Amino acid sequence: LQSEVKQSLMTIPVSKRLGQVSHCSPLVSISVMRSMFFKVFFNLCTVMFNTRLLETDSKSLRSMNGSRRNSGSSLVSSSSASSNLSHLEEDTWILWGRIVNEWEDVCKKKEKQLKDLVRKGIPHHFRAIVWQLLCNAQNMPIKDQYSDLLKMTSPCEKLIRRDIARTYPEHEFFKEKDSLGQEVLFNVMKAYSLVDREVGYCQGSAFIVGLLLMQMPEEEAFCVFVKLMQDYRLRELFKPSMAELGLCMYQFEFMIQEQLPELHIHFQAQSFHTSMYASSWFLTIFLTTFPLPVATRIFDIFMCEGLEIVFRVGLAILQMNQSELIQLDMEGMLQHFQKIIPHQLDSGPEKVIQAAYQVKYNAKKMKKLEKEYTTIKTKEMEEQVEIKRLRTENRLLKQRIDTLEKESASLADRLIQGQVTRAQEAEETYLVKRELATVRQQSEDTSAQLEQAKTTIMTLQQPQGAPRFSEESVLQLERELVQARLKEAESQCALKEMQDKILDIEKRNASLPDDTNVARLQEELIAVKLREAEALTGLKELRQQVRDLEDHWQRHLARTSGRWKDSPKKNTLSELQDELMSVRLREAEAQAELRESRQRIMELETQSQIHSNQLRRVEQECRGHMEHSTTLMAQNKDLQVQLKEIKRRQAEMECKSKEEVMAVRLREADNIAAMAELQQHISELEIQKEEGKVQVQLNHSDSTQYIRELRDQISELKHEVTTADIYDQ
Repeated sequence: LQSEVKQSLMTIPVSKRLGQVSHCSPLVSISVMRSMFFKVFFNLCTVMFNTRLLETDSKSLRSMNGSRRNSGSSLVSSSSASSNLSHLEEDTWILWGRIVNEWEDVCKKKEKQLKDLVRKGIPHHFRAIVWQLLCNAQNMPIKDQYSDLLKMTSPCEKLIRRDIARTYPEHEFFKEKDSLGQEVLFNVMKAYSLVDREVGYCQGSAFIVGLLLMQMPEEEAFCVFVKLMQDYRLRELFKPSMAELGLCMYQFEFMIQEQLPELHIHFQAQSFHTSMYASSWFLTIFLTTFPLPVATRIFDIFMCEGLEIVFRVGLAILQMNQSELIQLDMEGMLQHFQKIIPHQLDSGPEKVIQAAYQVKYNAKKMKKLEKEYTTIKTKEMEEQVEIKRLRTENRLLKQRIDTLEKESASLADRLIQGQVTRAQEAEETYLVKRELATVRQQSEDTSAQLEQAKTTIMTLQQPQGAPRFSEESVLQLERELVQARLKEAESQCALKEMQDKILDIEKRNASLPDDTNVARLQEELIAVKLREAEALTGLKELRQQVRDLEDHWQRHLARTSGRWKDSPKKNTLSELQDELMSVRLREAEAQAELRESRQRIMELETQSQIHSNQLRRVEQECRGHMEHSTTLMAQNKDLQVQLKEIKRRQAEMECKSKEEVMAVRLREADNIAAMAELQQHISELEIQKEEGKVQVQLNHSDSTQYIRELRDQISELKHEVTTADIYDQ
């Protein structure tokens, strides 16, 4: 068959084979040539299959027909009808050729037999066309967009380039850097990342694409991969959230718990999660776990039956290795999965596939597990949303607490500052009142002196028999009067200044707390001053006692300085006196320390009382602020209602203004139409005027009156036009 295909290809002229790709790049030309080769190959295979069907021995045909009638499985029994290996391969080719030619009828009428054949393996030369038929990837519209997608730029190109070298690193088609295999693999992955931007590129998908490229050209591989992602649950597996992978792990773990309970208990005891060894099985369909021929056989069944084969094969592997796994710890199990299990199938996939179809798989139970998993995930999402909401509220409450603490601290600072300011202003008020009293007394004295001076002047001005005073005394009295008036003016100015100060202080007092707080502050200030005065008095007394004792001690030292040479009795007496003086000194020092400590205690009590009063006032102010905030919120609501009303009125006014504008525009349009009519009338009159002139010239009649009438009509029309323009303006 291969020689016949080569002869058929050689019969095609080289110009026709290469004419379509002569204008392309070498890489694209090779890809197109491969595509053409596969198409020609499949067409020739179809012809050869039909020819071989006609040339097959009638006995083998009768034996195949008989076996189909007896067993009911026409397609499977045909491959085992002959005893010779060459006849078996020939019958297999004939059988698959007939399946490919009659694909729709076989799928409808003999689906079970087709599944049995796929489980036994698709011939290598038929895989490309059968895979496309199984996933219905022929004649897809997206195939025409492939070349355009390659010209675009994908955001995943760097990731794809990085993982290309890790995909089948030992395979001849992909192992060399920048080889044809790596380039076509990059093209397919890039094109899909542009088609499905939600998935983009995910690690593991390149192994599936690489397997497709080993069987078919890149355009067909791209179409098959798109179909796999859409119809075989692979898209949900490769999404960024990987929700479908979590569902598969949940279902697979339930199957282990149900069918292999001892192994499941061992996994639980070792904290050996299902995703640690089975996630790559579902993401790559065993392509990274088993040898390529075994994985390809499993992929044949996956193309026909979907992810069910992954569950079956995975559970079969665990059954085959259950006794070894139970004896290992976590690290040992990981090593067993990575190094021992892949080499168990070097002999072939028949054993594991046969064991896989002995595994119990209940589709209804899997649907039920899917609903349970969805319910669990929904509850988890709701809990996460609730936790996120509570965290947000907690953060906001913390921010609010910090704000309130800052406001409380600022209020306390303001309260203390206000108390200090109030005390300073009270002291200033006291001083101002004293100055005011002094000024009033001076003003009264000055007024009395002024009255006395006026009385004296009046008495002097009265005529009498003889002058009682001389001129000098009168001048002196006038000077005194001037000085008294100056003093009175100064007193009035000082009085006015004091009154202004009093008004200013009263204004400032109005902004401070009420009189009760002021009274409390004054009482506290008086008490503090009294205590301070008592403490100072006690301190002065103590200091005086200390000074007296020191003087007494000095005098004693002076008296006893010359007595060292006296008798021993006198010396002991002096020593006793010295000790007595030192005891008295220590007693005085102890009393001084006692009074200082009492003074400190009094100060602390005063501070504690002041702090308690401050806290009470802060609480009152906080309550006042809360009430004020509620009032402001109510006012805010009222303002919002007013704002809505204003917006509604504004909308009504805008509607009215729009209606008025439309009316004005309509009037303008009417005026323009009227002006046009008037202009037309003027033009008609002008024409009539010209006609009249002509008639005058022809008839030599008296047309002066007629011309005047025309001119009057024209002037009237012009006047109407001007009035219309003025009205428009």
